[in-house]
Amino acid sequence: MFVVVGVTGGIAAYKTVHLVRALVTNGHEVHVVPTEDALRFVGTTTWEAVSRHPVTTSVHDEVAEVRHVALGTRADLVIVAPATANTLAKMAAGIADGLLGVTLLATTAPVVVAPAMHTAMWEHAATQANIATLRDRGVHIVGPADGPLTGGDSGPGRMVEPDEIVAAALAVVQPHGDLAGLTVTVTTGGTREPIDPVRYLGNRSSGRQGAAVALAAADRGATVTLIAAHVDDGVLDAASRHTAITVHRVSSTAELKAATDAAAAASDVIVMVAAVADYRVAGVSDHKLRKEDGAPRLELVENPDILAGLVEARHAGQTVVGFAAETAADDGELLERGRAKRTRKGVDLLAVNRVGWEAGFESGTNRLVVLDTAGAVVADVDGSKREAAEALWDAALAVHAGRVGAHRPSDQSAD
Repeated sequence: MFVVVGVTGGIAAYKTVHLVRALVTNGHEVHVVPTEDALRFVGTTTWEAVSRHPVTTSVHDEVAEVRHVALGTRADLVIVAPATANTLAKMAAGIADGLLGVTLLATTAPVVVAPAMHTAMWEHAATQANIATLRDRGVHIVGPADGPLTGGDSGPGRMVEPDEIVAAALAVVQPHGDLAGLTVTVTTGGTREPIDPVRYLGNRSSGRQGAAVALAAADRGATVTLIAAHVDDGVLDAASRHTAITVHRVSSTAELKAATDAAAAASDVIVMVAAVADYRVAGVSDHKLRKEDGAPRLELVENPDILAGLVEARHAGQTVVGFAAETAADDGELLERGRAKRTRKGVDLLAVNRVGWEAGFESGTNRLVVLDTAGAVVADVDGSKREAAEALWDAALAVHAGRVGAHRPSDQSAD
């Protein structure tokens, strides 16, 4: 797909480097059109390196090829990120005083805009009127998010994260994905087992990978239930805004099990990404355990195996995908542990990832090795958590199609 990415003069331009890289990595031809102000934040060399195409801001370059018109007419998709208040005003008024403005006027492709500015500018009546005008013309607005801004302020105006922009933009041009018609349940985050009113047993899961799995499924057409235990701040923002995702919050393993069992009955595919506590405290204290009472002795009891229970109770044609976070010295040990766990759990696919002090948890990237029922590696992806999610769904869809086919009634009937 031929994608034009317009970049305007906001500090969030540095995030757009990741956006362009993600599009290129996914096989799209990307041409970056920055404004002169945008180049004050990220230079031409960077844009050319990540897009793998020459970059210019002028309508006077490559005049013989009429490049200032050709970019717009060839585009299958145009993304403007960040879009400043000034740019939104120019777009609404149809001002074409640079290559980006000309490209926007020349294109008939879908246009996706990710605003980024101070809260006061976003909430100004002029900006809101410009947004309304652009929406009336069919421009797709993504965000802005509510959060910390440059200068220490906080509020609506922050550009949404690059992966969310990419997902929203691709959904515009590919509205009916390969998961259309499927109902999916995804779990994420880490469960917490209370010790007393202020303490708990937990883990370092941020919830990012499960949120990415849910968003990828929704963007590919599925109806998604996302059951989230403890997650880091902001992780669920994009999922909560997605019209195809319903988010349920839980805390303990028992709560996660109850919610997952309830959702599983109507699900075609279940993906258990959540980091579930294996043990809980046998006797939870009703009051805070204090130092003066001496060191506490905690008796632990094993939690129910949610994943194994889902496999045992699954209905015909249902696909169950498990996750295994493992510490391992090398890939050989990682695969050995993954294959043993897949056999114990009985899942259709097991996604294994190596974790450690600086890997897997609390990171924007992940490596997943996906194993099938024969223990064969059907996917091995190392990249952003969204990229890992997409590869996982590619594998899960192939398995699910096989399971559905195996349980589909024969077209032939007996006399």
